[in-house]
This record gives sequence, structure tokens and C-alpha cells, in this order.
Amino acid sequence: MEKKTFRRQAGQVFDERAEEYDAWFEGSLLFAIERAALKELATPLVSPKLEVGVGPGRFAEALGVEFGIDPALAPLAFAKKRGVLVSQAMGEALPYAGQSLRTVLLLFTFCFLADPCSVLRECRRVLKPGGHLVLGLIVADSPWGRMLRQKKQEGHPFYQHATVYDPSEAEGCLGECGFVVEERRSSLIQSPDALREMEHSRPGLVSQAGFAVLVAGAGP
Repeated sequence: MEKKTFRRQAGQVFDERAEEYDAWFEGSLLFAIERAALKELATPLVSPKLEVGVGPGRFAEALGVEFGIDPALAPLAFAKKRGVLVSQAMGEALPYAGQSLRTVLLLFTFCFLADPCSVLRECRRVLKPGGHLVLGLIVADSPWGRMLRQKKQEGHPFYQHATVYDPSEAEGCLGECGFVVEERRSSLIQSPDALREMEHSRPGLVSQAGFAVLVAGAGP
């Protein structure tokens, strides 16, 4: 599948199901655990901040992210209501000047990118020296990653265009694009069929954890 076709089809799903997608976050224990992991990072998330793939703006609102872009237009209406300054744009062509941001976040967006390294290079361009990229991933080699792949095989609308990665693969892409990983955290130790209680994240990459957060420095 050509990259343009891939991007269009992936964005179309979230455009058509924006209200359903936004409603999923309401009262979700999974969202609460992922949000906590991001808030527990030791690295300060300094403003101005941008979320690439902001969707309905649930994470942006929780983390005080000022700016958000997404190729899907409908979810941006929800993000705008949550106080995010939004633009309909692609991660490969961010509508921001070079070295204009201190923090860029890709949360559950990496798995939907047709060309991850192209997006990472664009993130590197807009970050100020010493800025940080925050990458939130569902870990491929975990019960959560296997569940997502199963849903993709079954044709689930939200996951049919997703490709899950392990943190080592993501770190390889980050290194190629001039980033150095400075912090790693893990969460979702509970399996998908046994998610019962709130979790707090752990430092480092923990075996079988379903959610990994990588914080990478942009360097000088």
C-alpha cells in the first residue's frame, strides 16, 4: 500500500468514528494507567509542547499540551474544546518553525505511521536544542501487543492500520534521527483479561509490560 493511501485510510477511520473514540476515554482504567505513567516521568515536559496525533485531546488536556496536530479533522473539534490549539496536518510536515518547541509527544501514534523515521526527523527539526521527544508505545512482545495484533487480524476499525513495535525497534529509529533516549518507563503489567486495578509505572523497560514510554533528547 502506498504511503499516501495508508495515511488517508488510517485517518479516515478516526474521522468517521471521532465521537466513539472520544467516548472510549471516559472512565477508562486503561487511560488512567497510561496517563499516570506519563505524569510520573522524571523528565520535565517543558512548554511549548506539541502532540503529534492529538486526536480528541484527552492526553493533551491531562498533560498541559498547548498544541496538537492530526490528519483527521473531526477529532480536532474535541481537542479544541479541551483548550488545545489545533491544526489539521501530517507528522511528516509539521506547521511549526524550526527549533520552536521544547517538547513533542507521540502517544499511541507511532504504530499508525507509514514512515516513522520521516516523522521523527520532522519532530527533530521543530525541537529546540535540549528539547525532548516523548514516545508512548504499546509493546509488541507483550500480552497487550499480541491483543492488538489479533484485533488487527479481525479487522477492528481502530487497529486495522496499526503496526506495533518493541521499544528496541523504536530506539533504533530514534537513534537514526539524531535522538538519544534519556528515560524509559513501563506500565500495564496486568494483562488485558485481568485489568482490575490502578497501576503506577516503573522505571526502565519491564518484561511483559504492555506500555512503554521513551523520552529522547534532541541534543545540541
